[in-house]
Amino acid sequence: MQNQLEMLRIFQAVAESSNFKEASIRLGISPQSVTRAIKELEERLGEPLFYRSTRNTTITEFGKQMALKSEGVIEQVDALFQLHQHAQTPQAIAGSVKITMPNTFGRQYLLPALTDFTKDYPNIQLDLRFSDLIDNVVADQMDIGVRIGFFSNNRNVARRVNEIKFHIVGAPALLAKTGVPQQVSDLCAMPYTGLIDQNTGRMWSWSFADEPDCFPSTPAFITDDIEAELSAVLAGIGYGQLPDFICEKYLKTGQLVAVLEHQSPAPWGIYVYRPQRGPVAERVRVLFDYLAQTLSEIKFS
Repeated sequence: MQNQLEMLRIFQAVAESSNFKEASIRLGISPQSVTRAIKELEERLGEPLFYRSTRNTTITEFGKQMALKSEGVIEQVDALFQLHQHAQTPQAIAGSVKITMPNTFGRQYLLPALTDFTKDYPNIQLDLRFSDLIDNVVADQMDIGVRIGFFSNNRNVARRVNEIKFHIVGAPALLAKTGVPQQVSDLCAMPYTGLIDQNTGRMWSWSFADEPDCFPSTPAFITDDIEAELSAVLAGIGYGQLPDFICEKYLKTGQLVAVLEHQSPAPWGIYVYRPQRGPVAERVRVLFDYLAQTLSEIKFS
């Protein structure tokens, strides 16, 4: 049997979302849990709250009135608990928080931000793990994770907070030697770099806006470290497809030149996530919100 306040929270989330699945992602629970809660609430009230079809979910007129009433109830209850939360000063919030993050991106952008965070929350102990591996076993042992790419793991509560864009770049000396590629087929005939995906042991494919993905077959330089790839591209060994967070400053100084910009692929998301498991400790909630806010404010270009 669902707690009545919990059912109201779930109902409110569905009322504010386009469907049950979106509400489940927002709440960090399974779609089945959302369905059960709404069904039980409808049975208790004796009225349907939503019209459901295979294509969409529409709130009923009774549901609209219920949403207005329940919003006020939830706000009043939250206000009571916020009195307790506000009583907890940053100095009073204590304990360990384990965080996993990508290597290069984490060191460049997250480490400085987390150093500042500890000044305001001196009694929160940070346990940082830098890795480009997507290891579910390790991730499940973490309190918070940061990931770049695509996120479909419904076992986690994830928030997309920013995005990474990719550029095809080369050193001016390389452009002078090969000429500027005008299309993807030109690029394939020129020297380029290959980056190994540490999760699979295979090279990452190159993605384009209007062309199929291309898997490097004969790169001039191969590595499993993106900073080493950057060094090779800066040295003029080959063209590279690099994320803006690592190459943007060199584009601004002229040490790298972007080519085929019209073929830039769709950006990747930056996600902050945490496992779905019970109540969220105040130290985890505070740090999760801090990281989400900090990452959302970064301008890479």
